[in-house]
Amino acid sequence: RATRNAGRIAGIDVVDIINEPTAAALTYAWTSGVLGQVGSSEPHQILVYDLGGGTFDVTLVEITATHLRVRATDGDTMLGGMDWTDRLTGVVAEEIIEAGGVDPRDDPEMSFRLTQACETAKRTLSERMVTTLRLSCAGRDYSVDLTRSRFERATADLLQRTRDTTELVLAQADVQGAELDEIVLIGGSTAMPGVRMMLEELGGQPPSDRLDPQLAVAQGAAIHAAILESREEGVDGGTGQALRRRLQEIGTSNVNSHSLGVEVTDRDDTKSRWNHIMIPRNTPVPCQVTQRFVTNTDNPKAIYIRLLQGEVRDVDSCVAIGDFRVVDLPPGLAAGTPIEVQYGYDRSGHIKVAARELVGNTEASVEIHWSGGVDDATLSVLTRLAAEYDVD
Repeated sequence: RATRNAGRIAGIDVVDIINEPTAAALTYAWTSGVLGQVGSSEPHQILVYDLGGGTFDVTLVEITATHLRVRATDGDTMLGGMDWTDRLTGVVAEEIIEAGGVDPRDDPEMSFRLTQACETAKRTLSERMVTTLRLSCAGRDYSVDLTRSRFERATADLLQRTRDTTELVLAQADVQGAELDEIVLIGGSTAMPGVRMMLEELGGQPPSDRLDPQLAVAQGAAIHAAILESREEGVDGGTGQALRRRLQEIGTSNVNSHSLGVEVTDRDDTKSRWNHIMIPRNTPVPCQVTQRFVTNTDNPKAIYIRLLQGEVRDVDSCVAIGDFRVVDLPPGLAAGTPIEVQYGYDRSGHIKVAARELVGNTEASVEIHWSGGVDDATLSVLTRLAAEYDVD
């Protein structure tokens, strides 16, 4: 939703949104010649490993000539290339302190300069085995020698976190590392040699160099746009005719990245509650699930439905994403009355949940659209500002 809002503010008609791993997989499929290949039906298992500056995710995509299907995806929104840089700032700061200097991280300006220097050193260590970081701090000049091996030791646990997530995704898709046809790297932080070595060990082959990690997502978005355009305009002759025929046959499918469920309570102990998952993560979308539950009290005034996002049974460890009530119930409704809950999730990430008690057929529903924290009024103000803003 936030992406759609950004497009609207910029004056762009957002026709569709494609997630980054799928876009990268599209680029791979196009550049490798798999996409739209006549007579080809053998599926390719592609692992998309995306390590950016602030987030990490990994996705397993199955590619055929006419279809891209996301089989499993997971990630860590609190892990990215900046974490590697932060570790390096700690290493350098400790050396300065041991040399009798003050901690450069205690001063905002000095901390900023230290971070910039460490970011440069991190990138240099991706190409060289040794580099020297020079920094002036509190009137003294410091020179710190850094080696790639030292850097990799200091950040080994961060890399292991990405490996753990990658192995989890492979397990969820029931695919062994050796069964992968290709490992695709996305994001500038994948330039670190340790990333490539870890993935080669995991998959039994070096990651592909076919794509530019910095451009692959944007290129995939352009290919997706071409697919949508070809479907809209149809086939009308020339070279474009063959290209459009090739593009029109291509489809993509995605999965939900988090499980969706409802909170349920024990009929004999209403203080006991848990997350009942209705749509497990990595379910192909769009999807719709209908299940039956029962009321746990006699003559209720309303039936309260609380919607949760999370993988665990513990309600407090999940994220509440919405709630609603079924009201105007028939009088004298007995405990144990069946309630039918229908849970739907579409391609745009919109959730629709409906509940109906099966005695009087009273029902209610709710739709959840991720707002991104911007209401329509604020969106209008930002749109107008973007249109009128000028810099001389």
